[in-house]
Amino acid sequence: MDTALELFAGNGFENTTISQIARTAGISKGLLYNYFESKEALLEAILNKGIDEMLELFDPNNDGKLDSNEMEIFIRETFRILKEKREFWKLYWAVSFQPSAFKLIQKKSAELNGPLIKKMNDYFKVSRFTNPKVETYIFGAILDGIALNFIMTPETYPIDKVLQELIDRYCKR
Repeated sequence: MDTALELFAGNGFENTTISQIARTAGISKGLLYNYFESKEALLEAILNKGIDEMLELFDPNNDGKLDSNEMEIFIRETFRILKEKREFWKLYWAVSFQPSAFKLIQKKSAELNGPLIKKMNDYFKVSRFTNPKVETYIFGAILDGIALNFIMTPETYPIDKVLQELIDRYCKR
């Protein structure tokens, strides 16, 4: 899965073959097909694993609500994962713009976004934002923009300064 992630992120899903993945991983195609029935199944497993990691970060005490400490943890952990797993997020965004590939993770992506949006909306309501629903979408767009910019220019993007600004803006009200 690590080899496939690296190749998919570097070469694109459509441009990577099962043969390339097996050769680079040092295994036979047959062994690869023993674990994954297709290239699409392999991509789906990689992306679902990453999405599951994000789901685990949200609402760490599982009480259905976010407080400012949990929001700060979520933001910090999101940035940590973005830095540590840049190749995964590069792949995720690339797949997001390929309709045939995105279909593979559409359900899992909705599984991530549904609860996230509700809890964020509730958090922004309690935090006294004027329009919590709109703030939820603004916050999501900010995170998406940060991720895309960091993925594209990690050497020059001021990720740590942006992290601190986000925490000050959304956790210190």
